[in-house]
Amino acid sequence: MPAAVVDGVLTLLVAGIVELMVYVSQDPRERPAIPRDYVLGALLPLPVLLHRRRPMTSLLLAGFLLTAYFASGAPGFSPIWVVGVPTFSAVLAGYLRWATGINAFFFGFGFLAVIRKGDPPATAVAAFLQQWALVTVVILLAEVIRSRRALAAETRERLRMAGEEKEREAARRAAEERLRIARDLHDTVAHGMATITVQAGAALRRLADHPADDPVRAAVAAIRASSKESLAQLRATLGLLRGDGDGPRAPGLGRLPSLVDAVRSAGLPVEVEVSGTAVPLDAATDEAAYRILQESLTNVLRHAGDTATARITIDHSGRDVRVEIADDGPGGTQGSDADASGGGHGLTGMRERAEAVGGTLTAAPGPDRGFRVVAVLPAAPAAPADTPGGVLRGE
Repeated sequence: MPAAVVDGVLTLLVAGIVELMVYVSQDPRERPAIPRDYVLGALLPLPVLLHRRRPMTSLLLAGFLLTAYFASGAPGFSPIWVVGVPTFSAVLAGYLRWATGINAFFFGFGFLAVIRKGDPPATAVAAFLQQWALVTVVILLAEVIRSRRALAAETRERLRMAGEEKEREAARRAAEERLRIARDLHDTVAHGMATITVQAGAALRRLADHPADDPVRAAVAAIRASSKESLAQLRATLGLLRGDGDGPRAPGLGRLPSLVDAVRSAGLPVEVEVSGTAVPLDAATDEAAYRILQESLTNVLRHAGDTATARITIDHSGRDVRVEIADDGPGGTQGSDADASGGGHGLTGMRERAEAVGGTLTAAPGPDRGFRVVAVLPAAPAAPADTPGGVLRGE
């Protein structure tokens, strides 16, 4: 039920009680109620309408109206019926002292008024004891509820601060772990890649007198170019882990020709076919497609044998980008996640990359021989595409 409706009903209820108190007041020492008293009594409950939005204003207004009512000589009754609801809301809002003071004033004033009329103090105390107890219960109940709400709010704030502190600690640990990984990569992989680059350069200098189309010289040049590029990407990644920069620019399908040239230089014939109209891809999807191609070609080089050939098909004709890499090597050998030393997670990593951008990846032996990897990735528009449609062929 809406709060406004509840307050309206409560105001009417208080008004009925006040009018009844005015009507039943039969003290022979007071004048009987007149129509003006009923009109003033009908005004006394109006502050109840404000008790939620402006509790202190409601209590002060109730006190002012009570003062005007009693000053008019109207029949007396207990102020608790008028100030009860405003008192509760004022204490709930944190005005305990004001609420206690205002109630003490009116009940004290009423107590002295009864004594001045000639009642013995004991009789006056007995008459007011129940009303004092009632207003005390109202004040204490409101204060208990306010304290519990404050405690609940403080508990929520502490939990929030504890959660933030936990997140900061997790971030600190993650930063320390990134630094450790960066150091390990620098001390192992980066050093090894740098050594490969230097040794390949030295080999090229020794092969300078060989013909330009010498396959050995071409292979060493491909090794040196690939190791230099990998070393540059690795150093950029290390900078990202250390927090020294924005990280490397993610490779995409625009670099596919360079990748294919490097694989061909290593001795693997590769045929590339791109169909449909190339659509722009977001950075994550573009990188996922490139990495899947890169890992698949690496698997063909490592496992498919010296006589194998590879075929890459990229189809932009549907709502998704379909990337397929197939070879004609010994069936199923290059599709394994385990390399010669028993380690490696090639297919797992490719599948995780595809799923991370909302795509799928399947890998299985071909119908006759060889192995086939098919990735279907969402073609979310982003930057202009680097890979035009058409057909690239060659060995």
